[in-house]
Amino acid sequence: SLGRILIDDNDLHDINNKKLLMNWRSIVSHVPQQIYLSDSSILENIAFGEDLNDIDINRVRMAAERAQIANFIDSNPMGYKTFVGERGVKLSGGQRQRIGLARAFYKKAQILVLDEATSALDIATEKKVMESLTKYNSYYTTFIIAHRYSTVMKCDKLIKMKNGTIECIGTPEEIISGLS
Repeated sequence: SLGRILIDDNDLHDINNKKLLMNWRSIVSHVPQQIYLSDSSILENIAFGEDLNDIDINRVRMAAERAQIANFIDSNPMGYKTFVGERGVKLSGGQRQRIGLARAFYKKAQILVLDEATSALDIATEKKVMESLTKYNSYYTTFIIAHRYSTVMKCDKLIKMKNGTIECIGTPEEIISGLS
């Protein structure tokens, strides 16, 4: 049987309460390993889904800085107006992932779900991104799905899974040392 997601004892998929699901979706931002990018500018991809005239450029810049992609954007002659090509073909995997992270920061979601969202980053860049997440973690709750322990070392709690089953739950130190 399928599981259920309950929010304050209300089933998220209750067909009689569609507003709950819509409200939930508005506060969650999911950053997958493979980011969808439209054939448009970096600006439009960070503020994805927002009308061009409504984009807050200062918020886009802050989101890009937090995602460690601002220097790359500023180094391009067209800056934030640089086109990424179809599905981001003009960018590396790490650059696409950082634009995806910037998109999540721009959205101002209360819950971030990062699903291998930094796997294409080198260790130094990933560390900076994770430090940025830690710095602003009072604004949101973050769920990180990762294979590298370095990605989750600053997390409050880890859930180690194997073949879809929870093996142990604890702090990063407890999980790594095998105490949990």
